[in-house]
Amino acid sequence: MFANKHAKILIALVCAVLGFMLATQFKTTERQKTINIQRAEDLSDRLKAVEKERNELSKELEKLQAKAGDEVVASEIVRLKAFAGDLEMRGKGIKLVLDDSKIASKPGENPNLYIIHDDDLLRVINELRAAGAEAIAINGERIVAMSEIRCAGPTLSVNNNRSAPPYEIKAIGNPNNLESALKLRGGVLENFKFWGIQADLSQSDDIEIPAFKGRRSFEYAKVVEEQASDAKKGAAEK
Repeated sequence: MFANKHAKILIALVCAVLGFMLATQFKTTERQKTINIQRAEDLSDRLKAVEKERNELSKELEKLQAKAGDEVVASEIVRLKAFAGDLEMRGKGIKLVLDDSKIASKPGENPNLYIIHDDDLLRVINELRAAGAEAIAINGERIVAMSEIRCAGPTLSVNNNRSAPPYEIKAIGNPNNLESALKLRGGVLENFKFWGIQADLSQSDDIEIPAFKGRRSFEYAKVVEEQASDAKKGAAEK
């Protein structure tokens, strides 16, 4: 009987321990489930926040790319206009003032040797361009690719606008290089001096060159189709 009672007590203790273990396991499982659910919800919230941030950054990137593209196009337009002479320019350079000779021609000598002609100005322009001039003007007329310099009676015509001496030539570029190009031995200034053509050359840190005021159009020249396609493709890639 004592043994039977002892067995019952032992069984009761085992049942109690098993019950405690089951309860603990149940609580642990429920707590783990709660933690997992909370973690899942937290990860879901984080994922939504990351996706929202990514979308916002993507939109901002698109705006920046569009803005950068616009800035590149605008910068390229300004650069091309500057090269074409459509914009006023300012910088270091030189100023050369030319006037007809005051020396009287000798009997039987051609008096035209002592006055300035279109080829004289063309030689000056060529020397300045060869020396790296970035912008040139004659009496306020911007010299561009289509500019003409020709005699028009006692005057000279530049961009189809007549002017009489003195002729003021301005050029933007390295002042020393421009001056040296004009002062070369046997060069334009030495030739002017021989005939008494008056030439006053000076350097300046602030030369202003006006924009080209005339009209330009292409009536016969056409852009080669392949080059036009390549240019459009290059602009699109930028």
